[in-house]
Amino acid sequence: MSYDLFSKTDPQAHADFFAAEAAGLAWLRDAGATVVDVVDVGPTRIDLARLTSSSPTVGAARRFGSELSVMHDAGARRFGCPPDRFDGQMFIGSRPMSSVEYDSWGEFYAAERVLPFLRLAVKAGNISARDAADVERVCAAVGDGAFDDGDPPSRIHGDLWSGNVVWTHGGAVMIDPAAHGGHRETDLAMLALFGLPLLPEVLQGYCATRAPRDGWEERVPLHQLHPLAVHAAGHGPSYGSELHRAARAVERLL
Repeated sequence: MSYDLFSKTDPQAHADFFAAEAAGLAWLRDAGATVVDVVDVGPTRIDLARLTSSSPTVGAARRFGSELSVMHDAGARRFGCPPDRFDGQMFIGSRPMSSVEYDSWGEFYAAERVLPFLRLAVKAGNISARDAADVERVCAAVGDGAFDDGDPPSRIHGDLWSGNVVWTHGGAVMIDPAAHGGHRETDLAMLALFGLPLLPEVLQGYCATRAPRDGWEERVPLHQLHPLAVHAAGHGPSYGSELHRAARAVERLL
């Protein structure tokens, strides 16, 4: 098959950087998700099929929501696990992300997805020590299982903000995953963080296939702690403030 290629290159990339992206895309595709095609991958580059953007439609949004639910239900072996057949370094954006595996979602989420990036944000001066202490207090409760619900690990995209959903004539296509075993509500909260077009229609399609547990909308700030901590680590103090605000919202749920 002939492709119009979109190539990403970085001569200084970590040896696993592009391989992790390719493995994540393959893992999500195996679960029925529509993802960008990987044409070739090497240590310093990845070649992808070029996507042609189009305006989203109600039908495409609902199909995307349904596909996302099915993808989540494909599951993962444990919380924090990398894609199958990949044992290298994982990333979210350009930042390394752990692949330590847990049986408990809360313990995993606090220890591996929030606190490491919170520490980087403190070091960068993007969140005050006092506000960071509030986030740490919430993480302690999360880690102790305050929000564990018995759901098995879901197969999640892991970095599902609106920029990683490309609307094409054929529907929504996901790109740039940080795929791992996590909680389905984390992807949904990420979609809401920066405003996905037609999000209510996406959620309608999702819930028609398999609705999240009752009260999931109230838990959106909980699942936004991870992406906000990642942004606070490298994108300025405004995200440190947003991270603290989300932590206070979570605290009110305890």
